[in-house]
Formats: sequence, structure tokens, C-alpha cells
Amino acid sequence: MANLDVHQTGERRRVLSSIICFLRRNGRATMYKNLLVHIPTERSARPAVDGSISLAMSSGAHLDAIAIGFERVNNVPFVAEGGAAVASIIELEYERAMERAQGALEVFEVEAKGAEISYNARALVGTLGDVVATVSASARLYDLMVVSQGEPDRGGFDNQLPQELLLQTGGPLLVFPYTFRGAFKAARIGICWDGSRLAARALHDAMPLLAQADTLTAITLNISEVPAEASPIQLAKNMARSGLPVRTISLNADRGQVQASILSVAADESLDLLVMGGYGHARMQETVFGGVTREMFRSMTIPVLMSH
Repeated sequence: MANLDVHQTGERRRVLSSIICFLRRNGRATMYKNLLVHIPTERSARPAVDGSISLAMSSGAHLDAIAIGFERVNNVPFVAEGGAAVASIIELEYERAMERAQGALEVFEVEAKGAEISYNARALVGTLGDVVATVSASARLYDLMVVSQGEPDRGGFDNQLPQELLLQTGGPLLVFPYTFRGAFKAARIGICWDGSRLAARALHDAMPLLAQADTLTAITLNISEVPAEASPIQLAKNMARSGLPVRTISLNADRGQVQASILSVAADESLDLLVMGGYGHARMQETVFGGVTREMFRSMTIPVLMSH
């Protein structure tokens, strides 16, 4: 019986190893194939450009880029001469906004051509509200949308757009830190797991990346608050059935230290990517009382895939 157990254990390991190798060899078949990236016009385009193009290259995906020149209609002064003068000012503002968008896309197109990926580029002009509606509708037809983190202590519509898109697109959002440069490779991925609907949504949305990762780590804070049926142990068991072994890390943290604790684990584990649900509470509640999503947008140190 002992020899039989050893044989069965060895056989299970070989089967699991074969599944993992198959997933890694054939990862392109399960990877994202249609990507949309927002190229900022009010801050550096480099994080979005570098991150999205390297992801498109590694996954063999088509990449569409969109850049927005924001119209500041509130800045149009009252003009006594009448409508013609106002129309002239508005037209000038439109032209300047379009120039900003096209200038940002030039940076993207130079890199996309050099990388020899399949891509398209589109410049838009509009107010923040119009742009959110247009880009959100477009993003619903893609596997994944890529954006870059807003720069702290800097205003502008570009800084507001990523959080709006997370709430409106209906799909996953991959956010690159504003300090990000170079190629994106998600070899070591952390899964922020609390057993919630949003965490599950993010887990499934990130599966193409999880299937190609070298190591997966589930990070759970305050495990006593997680439903037993969706515990980190249960998560690890279920992932193992798909040939994706997951190591679990559990720790306690005060409400105001959740985001900091997650980033601390990410640093200790040398993670390349975090996967998490976004805006589990109403956004107004997070704005007034603070929240993990808002703080992560503000101070992320590695790329984060979020789902709402």
C-alpha cells in the first residue's frame, strides 16, 4: 500500500507538471487578444506606452490606443461682442486639445511600429463627462483596458479618468504606476483575496496572466472576516485543480493600513503584479472615510489589475 501511495503521488505530480507546462506553452491561446490603452496628454505617456506595447508583444494581441485632448469649456470667458467671438475661442480650444491628443499618439505610434505589433490609434476631444462615456463604451468590447496611474499632487482630467473607467467599463483595468518604465512581465503575481464578489471577479479577469505566471501568492488580510467557503485554503485547492499552485499569506491589519500592508507584502515577495477588486464600498464613502482602492490609485508601486 505504501508503494502504491508513492506511485500515485508521483503520478499526480507528473500530471500536474504536465498541465502547468501545457498552460505555459500554450498561454498565447488563452491570453488577451484585444487591448485598449489610454495614452495621457497631460502627463507622461511613457508608462502606458511601455506597459501596453510590451503586453501586446508577449500576448500576440491587437492594441488600440486612444488619446484625449480635454476641452476646458469653463475657461471660455464672457465676450461682449457676441456669439461669433465665443465660437472662435471654442474652435481654438478644440484645435489645441486635438494637437495635444495627436502629439501623445505620435509617441505611441513610434514605439508600436518599432515593436511590429498590430495596432490602431485614435485622437478624441471632449469634456471629461463626454470622454468617460465614449471611452467606457469602447472599452466594453476589449479583453482588457490599460491605463497609467495619475501623478500624485497633480491636477488635470487625465488623473481622474482611470478611476472613472474602472467604475464604468464593465471589464478589467490594468494600471501601471506613473514611475513605470520598460517591459511588463508578470512572473510573480499577488492575488488580493478576501472572498468577496469583486475579488472573484478580478481573479477570473486576470486568469490569462495567472496561467503564465511563475509563482502565485494569495494575500489575505484579517482572515477571520473571510467566509469559510471562500477561504484562502479553498482558493488554493480550487486553483490547484487548474494546475495553478498558490501560496497563501495571511496577516492582520487595521482598516487604515490595508493598502500599506498589501504593498509591503508585494515588496517582500518581489511581486510584478497585484490583482484586486476595486471600489467594494461606494466611492463617496471611500472619498470621505478613505478606502483601499483610492489609496492604491494614489500610491501603487507595481502594476495593479483591478475589476469592479
